[in-house]
Amino acid sequence: MILPIYLYGAEVLRKKAEEADLSRKDEILQLVSDMKETLAKADGVGLAAPQVGVSKRILIVDGDPLKETYPYLKDWRRTMINPVVLEESATKCTYNEGCLSVPGVYADVTRPDAITVEYYNEAFEKVTERLDKFSARMVQHELSHLDGNIFTDNVSPIRKKIIGKKLQNILKGKVHPRYISRQK
Repeated sequence: MILPIYLYGAEVLRKKAEEADLSRKDEILQLVSDMKETLAKADGVGLAAPQVGVSKRILIVDGDPLKETYPYLKDWRRTMINPVVLEESATKCTYNEGCLSVPGVYADVTRPDAITVEYYNEAFEKVTERLDKFSARMVQHELSHLDGNIFTDNVSPIRKKIIGKKLQNILKGKVHPRYISRQK
């Protein structure tokens, strides 16, 4: 089922998500399935459960749409349940980010260029994985959502001023993304 994507200003996007109860496998798998369908319909590359109104520590990423630019992301998809970052690289990199919850807004964000993350996959197996390049970027962006942060929180003060009007328009409901969305 395609779920509405909550937009900038929605309270659920600012809450720290709770751990998913691993004993509720059927519910988790249904949510993951719905999130995948929602992500595909919205033409995105990542989605965190809070973005569909569920304050649980679950995220999905799909690098395949970026395979022309980043060939190493061909067929690269992950479902992460209760992910935890174990290590971040000291080196950082800056990329221009956007977000389905903040339509039409893009900004450079600096993040560690590699991370080690531990999570449960869809088979409920514990996985520890080292990610770098754009795969690390996508996962970190979605992990931020699980902590109640949005990429615009991490931009320079001057950039915040530049995007301020666009953010206000989202809050006022003056944006109409091509996917199903909710304001609050």
